Amino acid sequence: MAQRNQVLRVENLSVFYGYICALRQASLKVEENEVVALIGANGGGKSTLMKAVLGLQRSSNGSILFMGDDVTRRSTESIVASGIAYIPEGGGILPSMTILENLQLGALHFKGNFDIRLKQVFEKFPFLEKRQYQKAANLSGGERQMLAIGRALMASPKLLMMDEPSLGLAPLIVMEVINIIADLKERGYNILLSEQNVRKALQCADRAYVLQTGSIILQGASEEVSNNQNVKRAYLGG
Repeated sequence: MAQRNQVLRVENLSVFYGYICALRQASLKVEENEVVALIGANGGGKSTLMKAVLGLQRSSNGSILFMGDDVTRRSTESIVASGIAYIPEGGGILPSMTILENLQLGALHFKGNFDIRLKQVFEKFPFLEKRQYQKAANLSGGERQMLAIGRALMASPKLLMMDEPSLGLAPLIVMEVINIIADLKERGYNILLSEQNVRKALQCADRAYVLQTGSIILQGASEEVSNNQNVKRAYLGG
């Protein structure tokens, strides 16, 4: 099997909040056309790792390579412009803006044809087109998450980072989000997914990393992680 190119490589990354070590010597990689899951309980370091990749949280040591370039000390704006889209926990949409304005914001660093890209996102999420002039505040929780995904896709990112996309959503909407992630993988997107819903995350991911109190304690193919007895006991009810 031909070796895939690496989209993201994190090496020995540590992050402190004051005297508290939130991430300890973490290393991971995301390769082309891969969904990689970060799983673990709250406070495990999943969000911290993503924020460090984006430059929102500075690391005390370690390195971050994106598409082969060292972005460890670059600004968040520069990292985003290089091709990383981040959907924070809760989606991070701006409720006082319309759906269209949120999507326009997502295309801030997009270099292609805006109208064509907008049409592609509307084809993926038809309800966004029908309601594009409505305030985002009027959307349900599930609809806001779809808008957040659509806004991220407006940038045509080389890496899509999703932080707890199923949090607080009804089971049917969770399934819809998981199906969207699977579809994006089929379309060639590279995804780093942080998710407390371990079962669903492992179903759609190629590989997974388990974080516990800031450390990666297990990694491997999703099937291997699913069959790990400690993972079964802690997260899968096994």
